[in-house]
Amino acid sequence: MSLIKIIEVMAILVGAFSGFIEARSKNMDVVGVFIVAFITAFGGGTLRDVLLDIRPLFWVQHEEYAILIFFLSLIANPLIRTLREIVSERLIVVADALGLGLFSVAGVAAGLHAHMPLFIASMMGVITGIFGGVLRDIVCNEIPMVLRDGKPYALCAFAGCWMYLLMEQVGVNPNFALWSSALFIFALRLLTWIKGVRIQ
Repeated sequence: MSLIKIIEVMAILVGAFSGFIEARSKNMDVVGVFIVAFITAFGGGTLRDVLLDIRPLFWVQHEEYAILIFFLSLIANPLIRTLREIVSERLIVVADALGLGLFSVAGVAAGLHAHMPLFIASMMGVITGIFGGVLRDIVCNEIPMVLRDGKPYALCAFAGCWMYLLMEQVGVNPNFALWSSALFIFALRLLTWIKGVRIQ
């Protein structure tokens, strides 16, 4: 399995976990848990593939991704119920930050692979990073986190995508560029949340 596929699988799992937590907080049944986890894990990548005219969609091409989310959904409620003491807003933010970093670098790499200009590739990264969470919040009847808390969620993804693009342009090892950019986005998102940084 290539590095980008490993990152994609990790992003899907983190995105699904974020969906599990949110669905559980809304007291959804197993169907609701699956739907929320599914759109959180696949929403951003689906929009990216549609915009880049990539067919089949990444989760259609890799059926095992959807099957994994399905089976995890069956045990998500009892698992999260067991861990309810640590399931909090802080845990959701950490999961979102990790998913943001992983999805964003997967998206910008896909944009480059599709031979998009650098700015468009960076936008593909941002879309992949944030759109699953936007759909999750809408389905859960919440104003999307990326819009409501005033914190630079999308800007963190944008900065990390450009970090990756610049390292690619100067010939940095691709594996190092991917992991370091994902970690940068994750750390920057958490830092802005902890410090209460807001944009107006």
